[in-house]
Amino acid sequence: MPIYQKFALFQCAIIIPFIAGCILRSRIARPQDLSRSLLRANIVCLEPLIVLWCTWGLAMSAELIVLPFFGFGLVAAGVLAGSAAATFLQLSGPRRKSFLICSSLANHGFTMGGALCYFFLGEQGLGYSVILVLYFIPYVYCLVFPYSKAGTGGRIFPSGELKKIIFTVQNMPLFAMAAGLLLSIAGISRPDIAVPVDGLLSCSVSLYYFTLGLTFTGVNISGTRRELAALSAIKFIILPGAAFLLLSVLPLDPVVKGVIQLQSCMPAAIYSVVTAVLFDQDAELASSLFVSSTVIFLIAVLPVIFLLS
Repeated sequence: MPIYQKFALFQCAIIIPFIAGCILRSRIARPQDLSRSLLRANIVCLEPLIVLWCTWGLAMSAELIVLPFFGFGLVAAGVLAGSAAATFLQLSGPRRKSFLICSSLANHGFTMGGALCYFFLGEQGLGYSVILVLYFIPYVYCLVFPYSKAGTGGRIFPSGELKKIIFTVQNMPLFAMAAGLLLSIAGISRPDIAVPVDGLLSCSVSLYYFTLGLTFTGVNISGTRRELAALSAIKFIILPGAAFLLLSVLPLDPVVKGVIQLQSCMPAAIYSVVTAVLFDQDAELASSLFVSSTVIFLIAVLPVIFLLS
């Protein structure tokens, strides 16, 4: 598929479903319930199938071990840059916490980074991107949530919480990745059948942004301009620049480098909004930064990436 067609397909898979969700939100009796059902179907059915297919048959190498460490390195660098920016902006309390988490967490998953890795680097790129995101669950539950909950007086991990964290439908894509890698290690060949990965991935991305549109209630741009400017500099200039300089001196496989470089310039993640809501932080700031950074990425950063490719 020509690169301009990939660009158009990716944009349409995000913008059209999001607008459709926003339009239908007022016409559906319980949009939140529909959103949860669609997300669950996506996580349980579509994502695991795509992940299993793209990781089954990957050529295993020692270089793959670096991917989760680079993923963690990106979020750690985001924290350091975000901390400096928050101090400069004189942010404090819940607003500072929300800004730091937005600076740290990036959309490395299917909804942005993983999909782009597939469009640019094929099934191998998507499989590698899934491995890179292995840092996410330990990072969120062991660092982000405790940091968010600090000072609230509640227990960070209630009784039985660890079991719920591991054995949850949200981890189905990770279980599928483990199955695919085990099949590869065992030397079991992937069936020679035509799986429409392009269509499945586009459908998965579209479902995510349709459900986001169903629950979208607007953002406060005027009150978050300074924070958005700082976050944009971190996400789209500082982190990609640092990754480029580091990767230029490391003797890594080109596909591994490509995955890391693409993932280094992703906008804020939806989990920054989820965290703000769960722990009574500045949810309005987190939502505004998530939506605004995604829009900036789509209209300004993504075209540059496609042109450079």
